[in-house]
Amino acid sequence: MNIFADYHTHTLYSHGKGTIEDNVLEARRKGLKEIAITDHGPGHYLYGVTEKNLVGMRKEVDRLNGKYQDIRVLLGVEANVISMDGKLDVDRNILSMLDILLVGFHFGALPATLRDGYNIHIRNFAGRWIDSDRVRAGNTQALIKAMEKYPVKIITHPGAKADIDTVVLARAAAVRGTALEINSSHRYMTVEYVRLAREEGARFVLGSDAHTPKRVGDVRAAIEVALRAGLTAEDIINARRERGEE
Repeated sequence: MNIFADYHTHTLYSHGKGTIEDNVLEARRKGLKEIAITDHGPGHYLYGVTEKNLVGMRKEVDRLNGKYQDIRVLLGVEANVISMDGKLDVDRNILSMLDILLVGFHFGALPATLRDGYNIHIRNFAGRWIDSDRVRAGNTQALIKAMEKYPVKIITHPGAKADIDTVVLARAAAVRGTALEINSSHRYMTVEYVRLAREEGARFVLGSDAHTPKRVGDVRAAIEVALRAGLTAEDIINARRERGEE
């Protein structure tokens, strides 16, 4: 199985340690053909990328695509769920600058309303002990509604930050053509969850979630999960068959 792209990487524009070009150079060194720069959406109160910075990032990505002919650089955002009706912290202006949109739950994101804050933060925390089924259903529907409202390409580390119903989410993701991430840093999804999601027709992506340039393209842990779950290159949007591979 050949991994030709890493669609989940961070830079110093959120809480990564390298520049955009640092990530691109590492991706080229590892033989990748595509890389996405996906810093946190602006709603994250600690690490969110600003709209002003996104303008500069768009110019930088365009410059690097002109400079390096052997790799395609995409500008994206790892958007945050900020309401239980699927609202994300990206507006039309931000979406117009992006090549790819990722979305996930992050508890550093500022909620749209106080009620959303209660549901996203307090209920998720309490849901570890009480009312867990309802909390899980609410989280799952929030992601499904986000897919319905936005052009979401990838759901990042589903289940790592907020409990979700893997089967229900996978079924909706399959319909929308949205990939579920097997995240090498958070070690989500698990083998069991991947198997369940595959049965629903979902496709997957292996992401490094790199926060330093040297981690770009490092999806070894995700590959291990994928292989144990029985996935093939056809199940993974950033994988191709190796020559001679059946």
